[in-house]
Amino acid sequence: MVITARELNRATLARQLLLTREPLTVPDAVRRVVALQAQQPASPYLALWNRITGLTPAELDAAFTTGTVVKATLLRLTLHAVHADDYPVLRAAMQPTLYGSRLGSHFAAAGLTAEDADKLVSELLAFAHRPRTSAEMQTWAEERLGPARKEGAWWGLKAYAPLRHAPTDAPWSFGHRPSFVASGTEPFRTGRTVDEDALRTLVLRYLSAFGPATVADIAQFATVPRTPVRAALRALDGAVEQLHGPDGSTLFDVPDAPRPPADTPAPPRLMAMWDSTLLAYADRSRVIPPAYRPLVVRRNGDFLPTLLVDGQVAGVWRPLEDGVEATAFHPLPPATWDALAEEAAALRVFLGDREPEPYRRFHHWWPKLPTPAEVRLL
Repeated sequence: MVITARELNRATLARQLLLTREPLTVPDAVRRVVALQAQQPASPYLALWNRITGLTPAELDAAFTTGTVVKATLLRLTLHAVHADDYPVLRAAMQPTLYGSRLGSHFAAAGLTAEDADKLVSELLAFAHRPRTSAEMQTWAEERLGPARKEGAWWGLKAYAPLRHAPTDAPWSFGHRPSFVASGTEPFRTGRTVDEDALRTLVLRYLSAFGPATVADIAQFATVPRTPVRAALRALDGAVEQLHGPDGSTLFDVPDAPRPPADTPAPPRLMAMWDSTLLAYADRSRVIPPAYRPLVVRRNGDFLPTLLVDGQVAGVWRPLEDGVEATAFHPLPPATWDALAEEAAALRVFLGDREPEPYRRFHHWWPKLPTPAEVRLL
């Protein structure tokens, strides 16, 4: 079976709850989309606002407070919000990546071995039985390893150890100075061994939320090498099916997952910074036109909040004190501007008295954009 580029786009939008908002609870929505990028505190809230009918910020506050949804370093070695039930398997699937990325650089530079790491993790998790600030964690490392080693050790341990971020501050549950607490959801797994069961589960969860997708797409999302991804897919023979993409590539998917027709309407959306939908693929052209990718992905990795029009990135937006400024990279029809204005009005209500300009610290990127087709204050 051959699937077109537009059908791929609609499949992604359907599974990511972007064709229509749905009346879901926060935990159920997070499970559906697998993971929400969370390095900017407001972004998980805005991501769910795009997906859930009538969402209030307090609903996600409650999920973080009760631990139903947790925030931790996971996929692509960045902060994500995931359902608590998914956290152990995602960590287990990524264990070799976490091991290599953290213990092979800063940790080794501090003169510490993998065996040292495993011993320190056990002690660290006992120390983090309650929330601890970064300063407290570095003091803990300094007491055990000395001042010269504390920064390298803590840099490695804070991702390698199963720690989650503890809610600390208004307006978005987490401030820019994190506190850490032991996850307490599973025994710590050491070493570089691939947990094959966990990786197969991750592959199925990814395909259910982002498929159809290639081996490269899965590896990009999970930050796992392609060879174990291929092995997981072979082991899942019968649980996944193969399709052919518009470029002849082999795509994998779970049977009976939504694949709407190419002409399914896709309403405009104001996407959060680093929205997972835009980052979950090696080939991001199903959602981001290649010409626009360097405009929305800055050289330091910042991913600007985007306008999604007919399922594709069409510009960027930012909340200002007196409205939402929308910058279109190509001309948009009046009906689209009207729909974006409705979204902007709803977003301003959602932000309310929490933080009218949650992305203010990123405004410096806007003067660096090329001359746009049109800019409107909505």
